[in-house]
Amino acid sequence: MQNGIAEVLTGRRVAAVSGGGRLDLTLDGPVTVRVAHEFRVDAPSEVEHHYPGLTLRPTGPLLGLVGRAVAGARVTMAGGLEVAFDGGVTLSVPPHAVVAPWSVLTPEGAVCDGLAGGEVVWSAGPAAERRTEGWAGPHAG
Repeated sequence: MQNGIAEVLTGRRVAAVSGGGRLDLTLDGPVTVRVAHEFRVDAPSEVEHHYPGLTLRPTGPLLGLVGRAVAGARVTMAGGLEVAFDGGVTLSVPPHAVVAPWSVLTPEGAVCDGLAGGEVVWSAGPAAERRTEGWAGPHAG
């Protein structure tokens, strides 16, 4: 199955990480991975959990993403987002029943949105259909 999210993200480097009320990972291109709800960052030596309602000030593994390339990405069967980076770091955003937890954006607008209830919507183009996708990254098995 074609994995549009991997095609959009794989190989791009993280240019900036910003916080506040949400997480924005600005990749070269420019492409932004925006997380508006809870997420987890798994690094080889630590795991960070971030929860909604808290002001996010990027530290540790999040700041360590700057300069790393995206090694793979997938939309989970439940509608979450997983992004793997060089060096064994993974960003995981679970789906949510009530809020839209994540999106992938370009200056022209959204490429893909994770909506409430685990629905995933793509913008116009070859991947412009509602679907979930399988893994297309270095940890595929």
